[in-house]
Amino acid sequence: METGQPSKTAYSAARYRAAHQFLELGAIFKDPLAPRILGASAEELQADAPRRAMRVFIAARHRFAEDALAAAVHRGIRTVVVLGAGLDTFAYRNPFEDVRVIEVDHPATQAWKRERLADTGIEIPPTVSYVGVDFEKESLGDRLDLAGPAFFVWLGVVPYLTRQGFDETLRFVAGVPGSEVVFDYAQSPSVMSPERRAQLEARADRVARIGEPWLTYFEPAEIAAELTGLGFTEIEDLGPAQLAAHFFGRHDVPADTPGGHLLRAAR
Repeated sequence: METGQPSKTAYSAARYRAAHQFLELGAIFKDPLAPRILGASAEELQADAPRRAMRVFIAARHRFAEDALAAAVHRGIRTVVVLGAGLDTFAYRNPFEDVRVIEVDHPATQAWKRERLADTGIEIPPTVSYVGVDFEKESLGDRLDLAGPAFFVWLGVVPYLTRQGFDETLRFVAGVPGSEVVFDYAQSPSVMSPERRAQLEARADRVARIGEPWLTYFEPAEIAAELTGLGFTEIEDLGPAQLAAHFFGRHDVPADTPGGHLLRAAR
């Protein structure tokens, strides 16, 4: 991570969201600010066309998170905390006037993002604040003071954390009564088919070479047990089969197919 530069994987995720607006016309997730914050044109983003599987997964995880967020606001939550915010744009298109958004991320990524916001004329609403945290070196509890329940959005982060970094952050979230969290996690390549395992290991090698390796995997029963042990009483976990059915109307994916998961948990 370089001062004044974004996380490379955060940039890639934003590019996938931006490309989805043109290549699938935002069919799963509408984010008109994603192309703008990157300064990317429709023509430039056409290069992303072959990477559809990752693009629609990223679109689906944001749609899943923001649908759950809207439901939480309807129930009375008025604070949203975006953990590892990267180039996420929710704070700048937040439709809820009385909901504050706290973006938490590495200071280097935050600095670059705020430059991009200024350069592209995207206004920072008064409801937005920033907390700089290196999840592997600093405690979230030492930097973030919440007066009440919050909705935590934690996307595209968990696989890049050590298990200790993940556990400490999750314990903080669990210690905020009435709160809710949405995050994504990956199952280990070791449980995949040989072809899929080879694809994932190749991708893992690519992100490791840019200094952002995958470090933590979970199996569904393992993460469910951890969440239950921390007092979460409502857990919704969508794996590949459930995601295919929910977002694409496909019911042909075997129920136990391993892969990327989206998870919502509430206390």
